[in-house]
Amino acid sequence: MSKFLAIDFETADNGRDSACAVGLVRVEDEKIVRKEYRLIRPPRPEMLFTYIHGITWEEVENEPPFAEVWAGLAELFEGIEFITAHNAPFDKGVLNACCAAAGLEPPPVPFVCTVKLSKKELAINPAKLSHVCHHLSIPLNHHNALSDAEACAKIMITVEQCRKEKKA
Repeated sequence: MSKFLAIDFETADNGRDSACAVGLVRVEDEKIVRKEYRLIRPPRPEMLFTYIHGITWEEVENEPPFAEVWAGLAELFEGIEFITAHNAPFDKGVLNACCAAAGLEPPPVPFVCTVKLSKKELAINPAKLSHVCHHLSIPLNHHNALSDAEACAKIMITVEQCRKEKKA
């Protein structure tokens, strides 16, 4: 059985290093075993995407920067086989940029994209997160990092269950 971590970032501006929130959901043996949500002080006070995620500078200005947040979350990555995200190139880019800016190494595990898997394995198209969640009856508070990460985890669990059924 697999161990993986679903991740979702919200960003403050167009810079990939501008994470202002992260949601993480750890899954072991197709069960959610831990959830974490953290606000992050981005490197710049411009909050261009408040209209999407609702996070304001006032909410994050006194939060720790990514390096400090990471120190409290790194254990979640221990022993996982992969990281999954809905639109993985975006979240992988944010993680890599934030790690680089903080002088940290990103986790040495592959990223798996649930957008691609939703299309390929579940035959759901379009594969926007809200559409996939509606199709699979997964609750979603879209653009809340924890809700998005939990939805992604549940999509990945569904994919793993479908793969098992096909093998049976």
